[in-house]
Amino acid sequence: MSVSTFDYDAVIIGSGPNGIAAAIRLAEAGWKTLVLEAKDRIGGGTRTAELTLPGFRHDICSAIHPLGVESPFFRSLPLERYGLEWIRPTIAAAHPLPDGSAAAMHTSLDESANSLGSDGANYRRLVSSFVARSRDLFESVLRPPGLPRHPLLMARFGWRGLASAQTVVDQWFRGDQARGMFAGMAAHSIVPLNARLTGAVGLMFCVTIHANGWPLPRGGSQSIADALATHLRSLGGQIETDRRVATLGDVPSSRAILFDLSPRQVLQIAQDELPRGYRTALERFRYGPGVFKIDYALAEPVPWSAEVCRRAGTVHVGGSFEEIAASELDANSGRICERPFVLATQQSLFDPSRAPSGKHTLWAYCHVPNGSTVDMTDRIEGQLERFAPGFRDIVLARHTLNPAKLEAYNNNYIGGDIAGGAMDFWQTLARPVLRWDPYSTPNPRLYFCSGSTPPGPGVHGMCGYHAAQSVLRRIRR
Repeated sequence: MSVSTFDYDAVIIGSGPNGIAAAIRLAEAGWKTLVLEAKDRIGGGTRTAELTLPGFRHDICSAIHPLGVESPFFRSLPLERYGLEWIRPTIAAAHPLPDGSAAAMHTSLDESANSLGSDGANYRRLVSSFVARSRDLFESVLRPPGLPRHPLLMARFGWRGLASAQTVVDQWFRGDQARGMFAGMAAHSIVPLNARLTGAVGLMFCVTIHANGWPLPRGGSQSIADALATHLRSLGGQIETDRRVATLGDVPSSRAILFDLSPRQVLQIAQDELPRGYRTALERFRYGPGVFKIDYALAEPVPWSAEVCRRAGTVHVGGSFEEIAASELDANSGRICERPFVLATQQSLFDPSRAPSGKHTLWAYCHVPNGSTVDMTDRIEGQLERFAPGFRDIVLARHTLNPAKLEAYNNNYIGGDIAGGAMDFWQTLARPVLRWDPYSTPNPRLYFCSGSTPPGPGVHGMCGYHAAQSVLRRIRR
């Protein structure tokens, strides 16, 4: 096909934050770009809808976005001009314990350390040097594997973080508050807490709290996608919804095609356009546990026993380190946990647009085995009642999503896996396959730009940005 016959320079399949980020970077370089979205609305994991009752706006997937404000690429974009407004709760996260106490993770490092009692001094020593250089740290963390821009900083971070969360808490903490708090941070990895790199995940999420907070977007996560889309259109980029791509024949002619999709979907679409060896490697890509999610419409705020939880944006509900570790091990071993670790956020405490006057929302999910069909409602609510007695009495309505429904909502969530693939040690380094440029494929026109590539899951757009940079290096217009 001659250069003059291309309809577009690049077509991006999928309108999640990574897909739109890739389109923006290519449009900035003067490329004619088109984003194709299978659903009737853009956003992928950043959509908001009235799932329960009129006037209650729920984030369907992502809700709190520490990496969104730390993303070097997002920081370079004028998203506030297009209506994106970040709200930063002073208490970013709280971790209640069965005795009625709680660790309160303030944006202030000193206040957080004070909430950890005798472990406070060790906590400060563990994170303070990284907080002081947080921008440099996240510039390195959110890059593909390779030589970091700040090697000494990353060597220090790796020395502390390459270990498991179990090792970190055993070395640094003695009290239940600090140990439980760190378990909740590390459990965002969705891998067992005795696995390598879970220490780095826990440490990273602690640092984000004191660097820039754990913000939520006013109006819902949809506002992130909408701001990105508006900026893309200002650069001349195009977006088409209700455009499901089943084969490459459904894609307009272009120099490059970028997939904001999981390896399984790319295999289905690209088929014989990829060589057998590479297809075999993609087929070996492993998916992690799924999630079971509940959105609540509430008559009043959650009646947490620990007062600090009533002022926190996020509440990690799981109790001790040992309880959370058992929950995560069960999810990764194909077992249902009777007392699952529950991640809960209460956006309406800080954003009145999320619920009618005087009413509230709660966003909650737990990890379950991939593809699980077990209804976790009673188990999740048992955990909420354990730390907030009377919770069930204030529920006006609930909306549940099991792994199958999550995959139907977003085909990237294979078996309910919201991380785009297991984030164990090997698949963090080789994602989606072991390759010098993980975004490119053996076919010079086809590229990955999803969370199944480095630096992995999260609403930060860096997978899309790095994929676009790969395209710009390899294809000349």
